Amino acid sequence: MTLNHTEYEKKWQKKWEEQGAFRALNVSNKPKYYALDMFPYPSGSGLHVGHIASYTPADIISRYKRATGFNVLHPMGYDAFGLPAEQYAIQTGIHPAITTEKAIDSFRHTLRSFGFSFDWSREISTADPKYYKWTQFIFLKLLERGLAYQKEVPVNWCPALKTVLANDEIVDGKSERGGHPVVRVPMKQWMLKITDYAERLLEGLDRVDWPARTKEGQRNWIGKSEGARVTFQIDGTKKTFEVFTTRPDTLFGVTFMVLAPEHPLVTQITSSDRSATINDYITASAKKSEVDRKTNIDKSGVFTGAFALHPITGNKIPVWISDYVLMDYGTGAIMAVPGHDSRDFEFAEKFKLPILRVLTGGDTLPFEGEGTLVNSDFLNGLTKTEAIQKMNKYLEEKSLGTKEVQYKLRDWLFSRQRYWGEPFPVVRFPQAGLKGIPADELPVLLPEVADYEPSDKGEAPLARNKEWTKYPGTSLIGAEGEIGVRETDTMPGSAGSSWYFLRYIDPHNDTAAFSAESEKYWMPVDLYVGGPEHTVGHLLYSRFWMKVLFDAGLVSHDEPFKKLAHQGMILGEDNQKMSKSRGNVIPADDICKNYGADALRTFVCFMGPLENEKPWSPTGIEGVKRFLDRVSRLVINDDGEVVANSEAIPPDLEKSLHKTIKKVTSDIENMSFNTAISSMMILVNEIYKANLKPKSVLMPLIQLLMPFAPHLAEELWEKMGGTGFVSLAPWPKHDNQLIADNSVTIGVQVNGKMRGTIETPVDASEQIAMSSALALEGVVAALAGKSPEKVIYKAGKILNLIVK
Repeated sequence: MTLNHTEYEKKWQKKWEEQGAFRALNVSNKPKYYALDMFPYPSGSGLHVGHIASYTPADIISRYKRATGFNVLHPMGYDAFGLPAEQYAIQTGIHPAITTEKAIDSFRHTLRSFGFSFDWSREISTADPKYYKWTQFIFLKLLERGLAYQKEVPVNWCPALKTVLANDEIVDGKSERGGHPVVRVPMKQWMLKITDYAERLLEGLDRVDWPARTKEGQRNWIGKSEGARVTFQIDGTKKTFEVFTTRPDTLFGVTFMVLAPEHPLVTQITSSDRSATINDYITASAKKSEVDRKTNIDKSGVFTGAFALHPITGNKIPVWISDYVLMDYGTGAIMAVPGHDSRDFEFAEKFKLPILRVLTGGDTLPFEGEGTLVNSDFLNGLTKTEAIQKMNKYLEEKSLGTKEVQYKLRDWLFSRQRYWGEPFPVVRFPQAGLKGIPADELPVLLPEVADYEPSDKGEAPLARNKEWTKYPGTSLIGAEGEIGVRETDTMPGSAGSSWYFLRYIDPHNDTAAFSAESEKYWMPVDLYVGGPEHTVGHLLYSRFWMKVLFDAGLVSHDEPFKKLAHQGMILGEDNQKMSKSRGNVIPADDICKNYGADALRTFVCFMGPLENEKPWSPTGIEGVKRFLDRVSRLVINDDGEVVANSEAIPPDLEKSLHKTIKKVTSDIENMSFNTAISSMMILVNEIYKANLKPKSVLMPLIQLLMPFAPHLAEELWEKMGGTGFVSLAPWPKHDNQLIADNSVTIGVQVNGKMRGTIETPVDASEQIAMSSALALEGVVAALAGKSPEKVIYKAGKILNLIVK
């Protein structure tokens, strides 16, 4: 009789909850360990097997750390503000809070059914007013510190969703949600000055244990560049503009200038005969998303009719506009050196503009390598480094430019013209200007509105509630009798997720976002598990907010996540990303019902290395289910009777047990879960071969299995008379003396060619090894009656006989 997984899984889930088995203690003499998953957005489609694969790694580590004596915090919550709930509300009229709570209930049910050892007493939702009260509080801190401001900027406007999207919410020029076209339009937005922290965000990467590709991704996104800011004057006017270049040494190679279509100088310098063409181009550029403009292979542009003067030679340089230059990158203008930049070269070739060589090297242009300066007046003969230094000095002496460090990173666009998000806790007064709401008035609650859809012009739904938008001035804010207007945009979904890891440490605190004592004890997060797609979004924003809170004296650490691990995606059977449109989604609840939670947990770990993508295999999970059934039959028979006993075990099986303990322990610590499971499978095979069912082997085996298959482990532990929860039992330890090998198999070579193997004691003498080797037929044949002239022997490793 096979154990009924549905019955024992529900049984142990209930027992864990009733006894608070996984509650973290705020005060403990144990060392702390904070393991965190990137919390999910609660959608109506529910959880699939890929979600289970995402949450299992941190749960394995959490269970292991508890068993090894740590006070473990392993929480769960929901990133609950988002577009899907709002779009559904627009379509149906159902309040987003209702659909979100329904989705959370579904997610919670599924997560509980898989036995994740979350401390459910700390569950949070970013859409809960008790939570977003503190998101608003943190925004006020940003405002107080001059890090939040409003500005009219070119934004990614999605007409279909009627909202502004951040760059990380756009994929291939379309909205991540729904795949709708995105265009660039100017709009007044809230911005956060993440650029003020660019250098510290770079420096902090050297102090965290993160995957190299993620660190590099953030470094590239921040994009630190050292160069010079150079001033160019428009011919025949006093108008000037600036460019930033990392290669001031190539200044003599400039043959044209390019301004962004949005550059304020464009309309001022355009000649009358070029005006219509320029205006048409500006209009066309505005319809393109930023992503499209950056990735456009086919370069386009229009000549303004104006010329700039070369700051050194005085030569006239034509000024063009092109949409590959962006106003909010650098200065919105570039100096083009087509001889040594492939992008500039393509543009020059297309529009038949001059191309000059100013660097030696390469048979053809463009040459983008290191070279000696030529055709460059006082720079001729210098190396790149020498020429940059000399040119920078010249520019500063002549007041033509300055040395400068720039970053590609831009300020964080923080406004959304939608309903389902955190209201901004600010009011604008006619006389007093912009003011933050007093902290004791938080949270600013989302008001009821008649229509959840933004206007076609981008006005947010909150603006329709005229009574809510009115805010009477007081002695504390504004002025007596003055009526202010509340901000009607809402914060982006990334607001609540930028600090949620701090709320988990003190989730029921009504007087502060978290206590200083809790922060000092629990932070930073020891292990954070989630997808690499968040590299330049959530993972960067969280680090920024943590550093701001550090500067404000609210936290004692400036990096939130000590170690980061990325789990590979579980693909559909068709090797494609799971999605409803492809019809390849494997619902987690279905697998749980048919095979059990433990089988799925174990299988997603057995499929391959943690970070690899892995296609779903229905035959694979059947194999893992058979393995778990084999473990069960070592403890109970088909009649449900306990057959595990106290019989003695042979030395070889005891050695295998201790080797397995050592291997599984090491593999869990290294998050090599697939090889840990393989080791347990090998041990189970050896137990069956020995035709034994000894508790002295089975109970440690069950402990090793517990992080992967916790329900089955608890059931078998109980049946064998184990005390308490196996989930909390001290982790088994290996005995180094028992795992030491007394003998070893080594290869025997003759003149470097393998002729056989021998088994010898680990520290066997050369004489003993030679005696065994000369008994091998292959060695005898290779020697052909000759005696070795030389013997190369390393005990326990190799024996090589040299003959002529």
